[in-house]
Amino acid sequence: MPEEQAVLMRMTALIEQWDAAHDRRAIFLGCYRLMTRNMLDAIAEERFHDNAWVNRLLHRFADYYFVALGRFEQDEASAPPVWKLAFDATRDENVMTLQHLLLGVNAHINYDLIFSLCDLLQPEWVELTVEQRVQRHADHELVNRIIGETVDAVQDQVIERFSPWVEFFDKMLGPLDEWLTSQLLSHWREEVWETAVRYVEAATPEERAALQQHVEQHALRLGTDMLRIKS
Repeated sequence: MPEEQAVLMRMTALIEQWDAAHDRRAIFLGCYRLMTRNMLDAIAEERFHDNAWVNRLLHRFADYYFVALGRFEQDEASAPPVWKLAFDATRDENVMTLQHLLLGVNAHINYDLIFSLCDLLQPEWVELTVEQRVQRHADHELVNRIIGETVDAVQDQVIERFSPWVEFFDKMLGPLDEWLTSQLLSHWREEVWETAVRYVEAATPEERAALQQHVEQHALRLGTDMLRIKS
């Protein structure tokens, strides 16, 4: 089985299991599966400067999610705090569907993606030319656009299945996809790139440790703020 299909099948199996158990962890993973499928399609269509590099990033990115999930299920306290916050929230009936989605997106982008980028950039950064670094950044930005191409489907296939009232708020307050992509996700992902480069270029282990702690605290603070929103 190709590695790409294995990732999607693993996600699908979990979503089906969680749907059957009314486990709201399916909300974020449903979104993540759609975005992963679109990313794999873009790689197959060779839309990136370095499709092989983006493919490695996609799978490293998924590894972080599955490791966090595995740690939570084996020993909740051992999971990254921002993921423990997101997973714990799925047990709370007072947390809204959109909050569940954003808690997962926050953990996956503002925590997992930073360290996924670091894992790939660290071994190669010194050897990359200026042009190659620009291309790496451009590939990262293209992911933003692919996420934007996905959000309508996320709303139709994931969010509205749990919260049909989202369509009403879309008509009253403006499209959900415009806010998610232009105001939130793109901003987060640009900050992620800058943070990852700072981490890779840090001169000492102490600087990297301090930056890692900052990343963990920042993501946890964002997630905590999301939970303060009341329906």
